[in-house]
Amino acid sequence: MDIYKEKNPLVSVIMVTYNRADYLKRSIQSYVEQNFKLTELIVVDDGSQDNTFSIVMDFMKKHDNIRYMRHTNRNISLSKNAGIIASSGQYITFLDSDDIYKPDHISIRYEFMQQHPEIDMLEGGVTIIGNPYVRDIENFNQNIHLSKCHIGATFFGKREVFIKLNGYNKKVEYSEDSAFWKKANQFFNLKKIDHPSYVYYRDTPGSVCNTIH
Repeated sequence: MDIYKEKNPLVSVIMVTYNRADYLKRSIQSYVEQNFKLTELIVVDDGSQDNTFSIVMDFMKKHDNIRYMRHTNRNISLSKNAGIIASSGQYITFLDSDDIYKPDHISIRYEFMQQHPEIDMLEGGVTIIGNPYVRDIENFNQNIHLSKCHIGATFFGKREVFIKLNGYNKKVEYSEDSAFWKKANQFFNLKKIDHPSYVYYRDTPGSVCNTIH
C-alpha cells in the first residue's frame, strides 16, 4: 500500500521517546542528514509531558518521510511494537531519541544486507560516549561492558524478522533487546558488524540503563 507521495521507503527507522525534548532535535537531525534517503522515521511518543510534539512537528513540516504517533505511557517494548506495525519499509531499524547516527549509518547496513542476502538481521557498530558499563542481565550485582551486550538501537533487520517474532516481549522491562536477539537467533541468520556509526550517549539522565538497580 502506497502512503507516500514519492517512493515508499526501503528502511523504516523507529524512534521511541519519552520526555527527551532536550536531545530530540539532535537525534532527528542526524536522521535527516543520512546519505541514504529512501527511509522513513516513525517517532513513537510514549506519553511525553514536554514539548516533544512541537519539536517533531517542526521537522515534519519540512520532511514528508517523518511521522509521529503518540499513546499514553506504556513501556518501551509496546512502543517499539507500535512503530513496527506502523512501518512500511523492507528493513526496520531504530534510533534512540538521545543518540545520533553518523551520516553513513543506514547506507553501510543497507549495502551490507544487499551484498549478503542470507543475513536476516545485523547488530553492532557503536561509538560509546560516557560510561561503557551497564548492569549485567544475568547478575545485577555486577556490571558488563557494552561490547558484550546486544544494543537494540543498532538492530537492522528484514521486516519479516520482527513480524514473525511478533515484535518485542512486553513483559521484559530491562534488556528487552537481548531477549529479542536470543529469540531471533533461534529462527534467523544474525550477524554482528563493527562499523561504529551509531553514537550511544550513556550520560543521559533518566535512561533505563542508568537507573536500573
